[in-house]
Amino acid sequence: MPKPDRPNTLAGLVAKHYELRAMRDRYEAQIKKLTVDIDHLDAAIRLFDGTADHKAPGEYVIAHKAKKGSVTRFVMARFREASGPLTSRDITMAWCADRGLTADEETYAVLRKRIGACIKQCAIRGLIEARGWSEDHGPDGPYKLWVLAGER
Repeated sequence: MPKPDRPNTLAGLVAKHYELRAMRDRYEAQIKKLTVDIDHLDAAIRLFDGTADHKAPGEYVIAHKAKKGSVTRFVMARFREASGPLTSRDITMAWCADRGLTADEETYAVLRKRIGACIKQCAIRGLIEARGWSEDHGPDGPYKLWVLAGER
């Protein structure tokens, strides 16, 4: 393998790359913490005034929308880690837990629809496939079960 003409430049670029990735990770962790803090403040406000509606419906979802591709990466990671079929509800609950969100019903419904749309796109691309319907779903089910393509 030929050596680069300017090894110091290459080393500097690689170092800067790692520095920026570390900085991005720190900021993402801070954003996650701030999101949890905001949720806690919302809960505290509702303790004192259960009718308080200090945010418009949907504002929470728009304010914390996911970066492009992050939902697909998250969904596919869940399927790779799963020991069995998953539903859109399972993945939505994992999404909320991963981000420290305590979503109200409206927000949860929107997030589940977004996860469901991502699942459909993954199925169209042949990454995952349907495996029947859930049986332990409660009043809102049944939910379609999904697995990675080619899994038995």
